[in-house]
Amino acid sequence: MIAILDYGVGNLKSIYNIFKKVGVDSIITSDIEVIKSANKYLLPGVGSFDHGINSLRNAPFFETLEIEILQNKKPILGICLGMQLLSNLSEEGKEKGLGWIDAKTVKFELDDKSLSIPHMGWNKTNPTNTKDIYQKLGENRFYFVHTYHVVCNDEKNILATANYGKEFTCSIYKDNIYGVQFHPEKSHKFGMQLLKNFGEL
Repeated sequence: MIAILDYGVGNLKSIYNIFKKVGVDSIITSDIEVIKSANKYLLPGVGSFDHGINSLRNAPFFETLEIEILQNKKPILGICLGMQLLSNLSEEGKEKGLGWIDAKTVKFELDDKSLSIPHMGWNKTNPTNTKDIYQKLGENRFYFVHTYHVVCNDEKNILATANYGKEFTCSIYKDNIYGVQFHPEKSHKFGMQLLKNFGEL
């Protein structure tokens, strides 16, 4: 069962509905005992970095979640702001990130001034491998809405890139920890396949 983490940030019901549609058991929860019993986690997120990280750290389940992720090595997938929270810090705010992946979150700086920020719309992604969450995706298109993007300090943590004026990292991973900048819950059949893949890890 996947615990969709309810810490007051993110569109939880739409993610739950996609999991249900692809036959993956999930629950929206902030209950510590439910989180202990789950075998995977989904970290959603919309809004600002500082609000997101403070809301997560102040959630009653946060210490339990850290133990399950860092010690018990259960898989977690961060979406959009949820992915950015996995990094060390963000130019958007002053608070420290989780630091579960050695990376920083920076604002888009584009030479092509005809491109608007935030980056909004459909983009193809280029995975560095097609195992795990990128299985059976081949040609793909995902829906993005973001002003900031993650820069990994170690290239081995880059799971996929996309291009918007320049190449940028749109998916990261390390061991049991995954993140995607795009919104799979808004990405139709491609997002459904990716969330199904995560459910089947």
